[in-house]
Amino acid sequence: MEAGGGAAAVAAGGEHDEVRCGGGGGRFVEDWCCACAGLLVGPNPMMARYLYALIFLVTNLFAWTLRDYGDSALAELQRLKVCQGARYCLGAEGVLRVSLGCFLFFFVMFLSTVKTKKVHECRNSWHSEWWPVKVVLWLGLTALTFLAPSPLVQLYGKVAHFGAGAFLVIQLISVTRFIMWLNDCCQSETTRKRCHLQIQVVSIVTYVGSLLGIVLMYVWYAPSPSCKLNILFITVTLVLVQLMTFVSMSSKVKAGYLAPGLMGIYVVFLCWSAIRSEPHTEICNKKAEVATSADWVNIASFVIAVIVIVAATFSTGIDSKCIQFKNAEGDSEEEDDIPYGFGFFHLVFAMGAMYFAMIFVGWNAHHPMEKWTIDVGWASTWVRVGNEWLAAIVYIWMMLAPIIWKTRQVGSSAET
Repeated sequence: MEAGGGAAAVAAGGEHDEVRCGGGGGRFVEDWCCACAGLLVGPNPMMARYLYALIFLVTNLFAWTLRDYGDSALAELQRLKVCQGARYCLGAEGVLRVSLGCFLFFFVMFLSTVKTKKVHECRNSWHSEWWPVKVVLWLGLTALTFLAPSPLVQLYGKVAHFGAGAFLVIQLISVTRFIMWLNDCCQSETTRKRCHLQIQVVSIVTYVGSLLGIVLMYVWYAPSPSCKLNILFITVTLVLVQLMTFVSMSSKVKAGYLAPGLMGIYVVFLCWSAIRSEPHTEICNKKAEVATSADWVNIASFVIAVIVIVAATFSTGIDSKCIQFKNAEGDSEEEDDIPYGFGFFHLVFAMGAMYFAMIFVGWNAHHPMEKWTIDVGWASTWVRVGNEWLAAIVYIWMMLAPIIWKTRQVGSSAET
């Protein structure tokens, strides 16, 4: 029901690879001071990223409005021939049209800002300023999609499956890298001497919390032996948690309990959200029955889910190092370097536009969605389950890869 791993991705929101352990607070204050100053003096990419996130949030809300309340609020669309009595511009297809407009806007921004390196380049000014022009561009592209023929929109809906999947992969890599970065900070000599007890407590709490979450899922979502699929999902999650812990505690890795504890919480959350995405008619999903009416709990859950989508997209977008395949630790940063990758930032938001379209229609444009629901349906369930399993595989690979590469290097040097 919530964006997969979004809560953990929010924690990764401040450029974690650029800050040293314990220096995040000062960097956060510095960013906000620079952002406020940027309103008065010159282009400021630090403030710009929040404005792009605001555009993304407004687009999400507009897509939801079309889906849930478009039939009564947008009767004027019947005048457009392409809408054919508003049938092709509201509901699921309305969501796809709004998503397409958002995708086009951020893809244009990606093409116009990719490979920007220095703050004095004119593309930095385009990224950080010219807001009236960009707002007109965003609104124009969104309006243009309502003139597009339905087959084109349906084709975009099929392509959006792949874009949304790529977004989830990048997001889980970013979250996993943040957890490993945090674990490395806590494993450093300075931090261990100063906060040894606190680290041990957090490690135990996260590990026990993941096991407790698994027990609760057995109680809530597998009340009888007939709930075989839920039992399979939960049992696989338990195996993954134990496997990640075993790998982290092995004699060659020695990563401690903090990283597997945090990853355990993450995969348990993904498993929980996958089961919650099952259709509300599913007899083993009794906890989801409360989500069939627009009560305040369901409305609050929906609003939180939308905010998490935006926050997860934002935090992933500023982590341009999460898909670097080369080790860039030796590269020194200069004062006139841009603070984050503009091209990657806009590309993630473009894929995020595809992602919010998929979760608003349950990964199936022909699947009817109830009001105030998000990411419900069997397709959504299997997407989240696959995301959970992939997250565990990525974590285990990140733990074992350095050892494998080191062993290969030693073997090759011995041969020579």
